[in-house]
Amino acid sequence: MASSSSSSSSSSSSIYSQISLKVGRSWQLHSTHDGVQRRVISVGIGGSDTELFGTRVVETIGTKLSNKWSFAGGSRFVVISDVPKLNPFRKCCGVSASCSQIASSAFTLGTVAVLPFYTLMVLAPKAELTKKSVESGTPYVVLGLLYGYLLYLSWTPDTIRMMFASKYWLPELPGIAKMFSSELTLASAWIHLLAVDLFAARQVFLEGLEFDVETRHSVSLCLLFCPIGIIVHVMTKLLTKRSSNT
Repeated sequence: MASSSSSSSSSSSSIYSQISLKVGRSWQLHSTHDGVQRRVISVGIGGSDTELFGTRVVETIGTKLSNKWSFAGGSRFVVISDVPKLNPFRKCCGVSASCSQIASSAFTLGTVAVLPFYTLMVLAPKAELTKKSVESGTPYVVLGLLYGYLLYLSWTPDTIRMMFASKYWLPELPGIAKMFSSELTLASAWIHLLAVDLFAARQVFLEGLEFDVETRHSVSLCLLFCPIGIIVHVMTKLLTKRSSNT
């Protein structure tokens, strides 16, 4: 009997020794299509090769729970918590759509704001209203404030690094392309161009009045092709001066 009891105890011990419970805990970050990173924490309880029980609980911000049994997969308790994904181009916008809407509105507002000045310079270059409008600094103040606001929204600690990516602190095309992948940054660059182009067109227009040179074609080119408009104005001025000397 002792031998049988000892054998039974030894057999039982052998069986239980093969079932060594283990508790494992791990977590991973998973990105989803909605721009949110979810942290998944898994806790497993089971044996050395297989796990005794299988259940999976998934909890999200929407408080959706689901149980799935899998004897092969083991026992796992999964908690998913939403962690906002950091966007280097998002500062005060709550959602990406809001940033996109701000960029789109600023783009449209800036474009519409400069069109009356070009229209006056092209259609009524000799009118007194045109001269007063062109000499005013109001459009540049408005564009400057709008540009500063967009620059604030799109500025990140990595902006300088992307602008001067080389070891010689010179701009590199890949860094600039990455920086302009943001709609806010792109809109701020467009406002920057509008202000500079309007200022160049203003100088061309005032110089045309001073030297009695035709500037309507040059001013029109300055709206979208500013360097070409300046070149055309210089050529027009030279041709006008040459024709007046002959």
